[in-house]
Amino acid sequence: MRLSNRVAVITGAARGIGKKTAEAFVGARADVVVADLDAEAGQETANQLKKDGVRVTFIKVDVADTLSAKAMIEKTIEKFGKIDVLVNNAGLTADGFLIKMDEAQWDQVIAVNLKGTFNCARFAADAMVKAGSGVILNATSIVGRYGNIGQTNYAATKFGVIGLTKSWAKELGPQGIRVNAVAPGFTKTEMISSVPEKILDSIIKKTPLRRLGEAEDIAKAYLFLASDEASFINGEVLSVDGGLVL
Repeated sequence: MRLSNRVAVITGAARGIGKKTAEAFVGARADVVVADLDAEAGQETANQLKKDGVRVTFIKVDVADTLSAKAMIEKTIEKFGKIDVLVNNAGLTADGFLIKMDEAQWDQVIAVNLKGTFNCARFAADAMVKAGSGVILNATSIVGRYGNIGQTNYAATKFGVIGLTKSWAKELGPQGIRVNAVAPGFTKTEMISSVPEKILDSIIKKTPLRRLGEAEDIAKAYLFLASDEASFINGEVLSVDGGLVL
C-alpha cells in the first residue's frame, strides 16, 4: 500500500525497466499510466498489469515531441484527476565512436533522452505545482556519472539529466515537489543485448556483487524514491550498480 491513492506516469513502460517499474508501482497500489511509443507492446503491458482496486491505462507518447508529451499529461489528469509521480524512464542508445558518429545518431539520442525528459517534466511539474505536491524521478546512468567509450551522445544526455535533476530539485522543492534520479549500472535489458559476452563477463568481474543488475533492482529504487519513505530525499542521484564504480 506504499503508493495507495497515487497516480504515476511511467514513460518507456512497455518493456524492460519501465515495465518492471510499472509492475512494482501497481503492486504498491498506485494507479499507473503505461506511456510508450510502441502502442501494441504498451497496451499489452497495461492489460497484463490490471488488477482489482488498481487502475492501469496505456497512453501512446513520443516524449521527444512537445505536443505529444503535453497531451500525455493532459490525458492522465483527464482520466485520473491528478498526477502524483512521473518516472522519466524512456530512453534509447545509438552508439558509435566520436569520429564515426553522425548527426542523426546525436540528434536522436538527445531528442529522446534529454529533451524528452524536459518535455514530460515540464508539463507534469505544472500540474504538481498547482496541487502543491509531487515526485519526479529521472533515469540517468552509470555512464552519466563516469562516461563510456563509444557513447558520446548517451553520456551527454545522462550527464544532462543529472543537471536537470539538481536544478529542478532546487526550483521545485519549495513547491512541495521532490526530484531525484536513479543511475543504473549494467542491467539485463534489451539495451545491452548487443554487448559482447566477453565484455559483460569483464564487467561482472569488476562488480563487487559479481552480477549484472536486474530490471527489478532498478524498479525497487524508483518505488522507494516515489514513496513517503523518501520524503526528505531531494536532488539525489541513487546509484544502483552493484558497487561497480567503488
